[in-house]
Amino acid sequence: MKKTSLLLSLLTLFVFSFLNASALDKEQMVKEWERAKAYTKLYLETMPDDGYDFKPSPDIRSFAQQLLHLADANYNFAALASGIKSPVERGASEKSEDKSKAATTKMVLDSYDFVINALKGMTDEQMKEMVKFGNRGDMSKEMVFAKAFEHQTHHRGQTTIYIRMKGIKPPNEMLF
Repeated sequence: MKKTSLLLSLLTLFVFSFLNASALDKEQMVKEWERAKAYTKLYLETMPDDGYDFKPSPDIRSFAQQLLHLADANYNFAALASGIKSPVERGASEKSEDKSKAATTKMVLDSYDFVINALKGMTDEQMKEMVKFGNRGDMSKEMVFAKAFEHQTHHRGQTTIYIRMKGIKPPNEMLF
């Protein structure tokens, strides 16, 4: 029994050490968000002006709506994690009347700046603090930023097919 308890304790210690070692520090997260912003900017530049209202199917978001939804979420996630009030009202980007290439590009890139600046203003200790994440319970601020990153990746990725359906080659992957 003692051997089992000792083995279980060592295994638990190893797992927690691995998780802490593999977690991104704040500076790495900032670099990843800066890369994601540059990658999303390429998507915004690649789609021609007349493609911003394009929908592959009538029942889904347009190209602009996908990216403006991404922007709204960037603001919401970063505001929750950082405690900084979002400069954009909840859902306002996607509901905006002007969904032109210029307006969409500005709103989306501004949302990345908000996330990046929120991250830069936080300490490593603050990143470990817990916040209430809706009905999903408590979550570390670091995890909120990770969920935001996953969300923006998902929606940017969805727009690849929009670009392809317009007969255009989408930007190459920017994994690094």
